Amino acid sequence: MSTATKNNIFGYPGSAELGEKVDGQTRVRRLALTKDKLVTQPLDGIETVPDILDYAARTHGTKDSFGWRDIVAVHEEKKDVKKVVGGKEVTETKTWKYFELSDYKYLSFVQVKEAALEVAGGLLKLDVKKTDVFNIFAATGPNWQLISFGNQFIGTAIATAYDTLGESGLQHSLNEPECIGIFTNAELLPVVANVAGDVPSLRLVIYDGEPKQELLDRIKAARENMQVLSIDEVRKLGKGTTPEQLKERRPISSDTSCIMYTSGTTGPPKGVVISHSNLVASVGAVRQLLGHHLRSEDRYIAYLPLSHILEFVVELGLFFVGMTFGYGRVKTLTDASVRNCLGDIRAFRPSIMTGVPAVWEMIRKGIVAKINTGGTLRKSVFNGAYSVKKAGVPGLSQLADSAVFSQVKAATGGNLRLALSGGAALSAETQEFLSVAVVTVLQGYGMTESCGMCAVMPPEFMRYNAVGLPMPSIEIKLLDVPEAGYKSTDNPPRGEVCIRGPSVTKGYYKRDDLNNDETIFTKDGWLRTGDVGQWNPDGTLSLVDRIKNLVKLQGGEYIALERLESIYKSCNLVSNICVHANSNAKQPMAIIIPNHVHLRQVLASKTDVDPEKPLPDLCHDRAVADLFLKELNAQGKKNGFKPMELLQAVVLTPEEWTPESGLVTAAQKVQRKKVADAFEKEIKEVYKFD
Repeated sequence: MSTATKNNIFGYPGSAELGEKVDGQTRVRRLALTKDKLVTQPLDGIETVPDILDYAARTHGTKDSFGWRDIVAVHEEKKDVKKVVGGKEVTETKTWKYFELSDYKYLSFVQVKEAALEVAGGLLKLDVKKTDVFNIFAATGPNWQLISFGNQFIGTAIATAYDTLGESGLQHSLNEPECIGIFTNAELLPVVANVAGDVPSLRLVIYDGEPKQELLDRIKAARENMQVLSIDEVRKLGKGTTPEQLKERRPISSDTSCIMYTSGTTGPPKGVVISHSNLVASVGAVRQLLGHHLRSEDRYIAYLPLSHILEFVVELGLFFVGMTFGYGRVKTLTDASVRNCLGDIRAFRPSIMTGVPAVWEMIRKGIVAKINTGGTLRKSVFNGAYSVKKAGVPGLSQLADSAVFSQVKAATGGNLRLALSGGAALSAETQEFLSVAVVTVLQGYGMTESCGMCAVMPPEFMRYNAVGLPMPSIEIKLLDVPEAGYKSTDNPPRGEVCIRGPSVTKGYYKRDDLNNDETIFTKDGWLRTGDVGQWNPDGTLSLVDRIKNLVKLQGGEYIALERLESIYKSCNLVSNICVHANSNAKQPMAIIIPNHVHLRQVLASKTDVDPEKPLPDLCHDRAVADLFLKELNAQGKKNGFKPMELLQAVVLTPEEWTPESGLVTAAQKVQRKKVADAFEKEIKEVYKFD
């Protein structure tokens, strides 16, 4: 399904072919609007991140830039919690903390620049040099950005670390770039304290929040020259700093702005070197492709990790546009997770929101669960309204919105008009459900190496099962993957996605082994992504899978594990899933964490299984496994899966997968190899007769 017409502003098809056809690859494609020249900047004169800050302060002035909420009080509540210990469910009494938050407080665009200048001046007085690297290991929030902007003003590169990283991951992201300083939150200081003595280059720790004095003393004791200051103390040091005083330290476009450590699913994280010119080109590309949909009066809810490229680039782009954004916490987004106040989404009432597929799946399943518990009449009314709106019946669609979907939309503040999904594949079913019931959800595709975006779907080309048109700062070609049967001569053309352009990194930090590897970076400047894509007739790109996730089955056919997961995950019974197969298998199998709310609802209405049994017992019940297998394969057949793509068996587990357990990355991507290792016994049992 596509809404693109030959009259839209992008032309039809939306991407244009360039050059001659070369054997083994497609012709190069660019966004049709920018086929003659790739975008390198949003406006003349803007070449670095400080230029963006100057422009925003000059253009948007005293308008609210970003807002945050202070913690007014912490409420503790005791609850009995069931958990699995040694394969058995036990009950523990736990104390849960709920935050009571203030209303949003804001800095204007001018005040953001002034605060960033204070940070920059303070860092200069603390002898931070242009050749140094400064680490940010903190939750998303205003101080994350102020530290980042302060470093940008003095030409010092930042290195990022997810706030969920354990000690070994943090140590790696500090030691490899030899960071001299780190910014963190009071809650994360214990992790910093545990690694500080093993990071020889570290001499400066800046924090926000209110840590205990003994913790600060322990960090100071790690090294003779160690300085530990609050961000307020740093700003006080730099108070009164003017742009003229920093003139000699300002970066040029080719300087490194950021070393962003990926949440890679194999080996230690790689540091992607991102220059100022890479970021500026990305901001220019967002403005070119989506600028007419981004209004300065829009409001953006910022809660994804800023250490992830998607949030990092989106916030920079919206800062340029002049949009107000409100910082939220994953723990306080909804009303259920706060006390005596609204959750961040309803308090801020955003009009634009980004999320990874795990977020959108959670929202959809939450809506469906609420509808299912509301009785037969409510369910029928919702389904009827959904059908009417999906069919686009004139008049009735508006009635469905105002009478039915307005209640659903109220949970997201009632003001959402545009949403972007990135980070991994989102199933067409979930995208369609949310686009009909809540807000138009656009898919995008990118990676840290491309500054977050290779392709994005503009609303004019809205369709499912596609990731959009090429970004104006990137050109794309597809390379044959003959061993898997993907060729540029297919109809539609398919192959490995290769990207090139001003927003694509030149390489990884201190990794000449990778930078000189022509299976990653070709001599003529292409980055081989490892993703398999196809060109659609309307000029949009669809993703088929990752090359490393293509598995040849016993019969010689290839299946795409990531694609199968995105479809199977849209089943309401599934909370998380890892599809597994090997060369001895006739069909794949899946390891699944059940969505216990939906599972219990289905068990109560469809089976003789007691829905109140402990989750571990349900996971080991053959009837429950059979139910999952039946429901998931029905989902697969509905989406046109071939017999070899249907599941042979399922293994159910009650244990959540977390970054701490190592089974998912900080960006919630499944660590396929580690999951397979963890469930090796169960996998062997499934395939023992093959």
